[in-house]
Amino acid sequence: MSFADGPAEEPDHRAPVANFFGSITQLGYVVHDIDASIEGFVKCGIGPWFLLRNVQPENFTYRGRPSGMAMDVAVANSGNIQIEIITPVNDEPSMYRDFLHAGNEGLQHFAYWSTDYQDLYDRALAAGFAVGQEGQLGGPTGRFAYLQTEHHPGTCIEISDLGGAKAQLFEYVKLAAENWDGTHPVQVIDPAMLAAG
Repeated sequence: MSFADGPAEEPDHRAPVANFFGSITQLGYVVHDIDASIEGFVKCGIGPWFLLRNVQPENFTYRGRPSGMAMDVAVANSGNIQIEIITPVNDEPSMYRDFLHAGNEGLQHFAYWSTDYQDLYDRALAAGFAVGQEGQLGGPTGRFAYLQTEHHPGTCIEISDLGGAKAQLFEYVKLAAENWDGTHPVQVIDPAMLAAG
């Protein structure tokens, strides 16, 4: 019997699942000690790191309620993938706090960036995802949301608007990694620079 004799299959016009969010652009770690974590990554050859202290996202909500969460954040690139490290600096409600309070430390989220954030956000909600926390960094073109993914406890999905000052910073971080010679592994930058977006 030839496979050619079998019934013709109807073409599948559904979009591949892998294309729902796009490609992963960031791995996000949540830790108790951001400085020790940076040091560990530097020893693995990842850097330079750009560190922002006491970052307070605008319009931040946790499970639909306003929260005054503040955090230290550091970012660096390994190729096209950005590595992000977050340490909450207060006990205001957030998914970062939940992650640490549950006894976890390490990879807390992976992220997808989009220049059409609203479309991605709307499609995620239509697909049944629920928002656990959201806010913005760098103005209205710096929105982000963390989706609750209970089927994979401990690790969630972040979707992020890639625009304004945030997009400029991320591009700078990527270029810095490409040309890094191992010196000056940590550079502290002012969170106010994001407000320029």
